[in-house]
Amino acid sequence: MVLNAGSLNRRIQLKRATTTQDGFGGTIYEWHDHGPPIFARRRDVSDAERLSAAAWDNKLVVRFVIRSTSFSRGLKRTDMIAHEGVPYGIDGIKEVPDNRGFLEITAITSEGLEVNSPFEV
Repeated sequence: MVLNAGSLNRRIQLKRATTTQDGFGGTIYEWHDHGPPIFARRRDVSDAERLSAAAWDNKLVVRFVIRSTSFSRGLKRTDMIAHEGVPYGIDGIKEVPDNRGFLEITAITSEGLEVNSPFEV
């Protein structure tokens, strides 16, 4: 599939957490929109690909491709993506090999994240 601006046909919202301390020394995460919604391409990772990577479990793994901008290059693994009402934690961010104009974000549903993760919503 050719990667161009026309293939970015989904809207995602990036989220960033602010932290506060509760009265018992624990951390409370509050998620807020980080920038405006942006266009992305979504591709679900296939079961065969997950099985060959020995990563079979009960979570949805998705790859989002977005334009590489100064804003998008500032994303962190501690940020989150909201797409169609589902929160995704960011597992990895990399440049798309054949075109430096895009970034690929590997994301997992929040149900698949570890306990005590900042992605609990």
